Amino acid sequence: KKRHFRTLRSSLRSPTLRKQLRKLPPLHQEEEEVANSPAANMSSISFKVGQRVHSVGDPRRIGTVKYVGTVEGYSGSWVGVDWDNGEGKHDGTVNGVRYFQARSDRSASLVRPQNLSASISFLEALCIRYKGQSTKEEEEEMYVLSGKNRRVPVEFLGKEKIQDKLSRFDELTNASLSFLGVSTPGSSEDISSTVPNIKELDLTGNLLSEWKDIGIIYEQLPCLTALNLSHNLMSDVVTGLPQLSRIRVLVLNCTGIKWTQVEELKPLLPVIEELHLMGNGICEIKPTSSIVQGFETLRLLNLEDNCIAEWAEILKLSMLTSLEHLQLNKNKLKSVFYPDDDTSNVLFPSASNNIEDLASIDSLNLFPNLMDIRISENPITEPARGGIPRFVLLARLSKVEMLNGSEVRVRDRKECEIRYVRLVMSQLHDKPDEIKKLHPRIGFDRRFSELKRLHGIEDERPSTVAAGPQKMAAGLLSVTLKCVGASMGEKDPITKKLPASTTSSPLPQLLDEEMASLVDVGVGNGSTILVDEES
Repeated sequence: KKRHFRTLRSSLRSPTLRKQLRKLPPLHQEEEEVANSPAANMSSISFKVGQRVHSVGDPRRIGTVKYVGTVEGYSGSWVGVDWDNGEGKHDGTVNGVRYFQARSDRSASLVRPQNLSASISFLEALCIRYKGQSTKEEEEEMYVLSGKNRRVPVEFLGKEKIQDKLSRFDELTNASLSFLGVSTPGSSEDISSTVPNIKELDLTGNLLSEWKDIGIIYEQLPCLTALNLSHNLMSDVVTGLPQLSRIRVLVLNCTGIKWTQVEELKPLLPVIEELHLMGNGICEIKPTSSIVQGFETLRLLNLEDNCIAEWAEILKLSMLTSLEHLQLNKNKLKSVFYPDDDTSNVLFPSASNNIEDLASIDSLNLFPNLMDIRISENPITEPARGGIPRFVLLARLSKVEMLNGSEVRVRDRKECEIRYVRLVMSQLHDKPDEIKKLHPRIGFDRRFSELKRLHGIEDERPSTVAAGPQKMAAGLLSVTLKCVGASMGEKDPITKKLPASTTSSPLPQLLDEEMASLVDVGVGNGSTILVDEES
């Protein structure tokens, strides 16, 4: 043994060997771990190109097999994986040799077969989720922090009763099998006899990709009406899928699906009411004809977090006669307009787009059934980015009852409308060019005229120019100041006569411009200003 160790030490000192070791390609951490394991040269598990896999011990680390074979400089078999989350080591090229082409420069790695999951069947996942016992590691993660920042274990009361109920598969109506590595249905006959009453099924984050497998699972669940396939990379070709005649809710978020596949699915979804297509990189709506037809029962279509930039693409959905909710958050829309042919249903933009013109805001009044809108995080609605404040937005949207998730109360609307009219009237005298640019239809704007009549606001604006005692007195506003700060104590309200041009900032709403006059911010004769502590 001593002779062997001396030989090994002398070999490691060899400059030639060190140079050869430095030439070996870099490995990912998980590659190094398995390469150093006793089973590194064993390959009992076989994989094929195109197969969906996940890391052993981490079912959320999912990828697609791109290569199976040997790697120059290393013994045994390797599997090249392109990871969905993009967290790899290279692009499929190692030490100048390309084994496969990954989606990005660092989304791929080479892994030993033993370091990848061979996947499980639908029924195996059911047993793991609902009949398996919690591991010690899982129980240790169930804790709360005490006041001294110490972990206090959480004990669930009635845990045994809940587990017993969930383990009775024949009574199970809702099942969540997310991130368990499901890739096949397994024995189809066993599914129908084991869980005959499932109505809602969540298969998020598994290894399913073939539509025929989805069809097998569906046909064996006679009560199924809602199906979630999010984060399963589905095949581009819809084949082997029967008519999903009971499915009312279908969730296909982050599945790689495009509108061409949606058109293929349409005749197979005769009673669909909700269709969710978030995060699929959809840029275009490509119907078989000029506009999307069918989907007679569709009430909600979720297209959030896609890449739609043109409102003309959205108008292709205008013949969906039952559509009530269209979600378009986090797209790239720049403008909105109402179609000249008046065929649109209830289409509307949503938050986190690139809408930046007032004409798009005004056009929303033309949509007859539009009552609820989320339009935050657009340039036009953010004053810091040159947009309009909320009170202007609310005043110009005449029918909206919910704005950015908040109910529009009658009092809020009245105050915003009065403030808007006074702002426009005051700026008409001082900045006519600017106000005509900001409100391009002023003088012909029916909405503006309606608000003036509705709230009885006169055309004349109180003069703020000191030109004699009478004119100065006419320009004064009677304003009541009321202290509400806790440290100020109880004080009687004080009524003061202030010039309309007085600037003030401690109002009970966020001012968009601290130097705005009282008239600009909607303070009129008889108004009350609450004086609070500075927060």
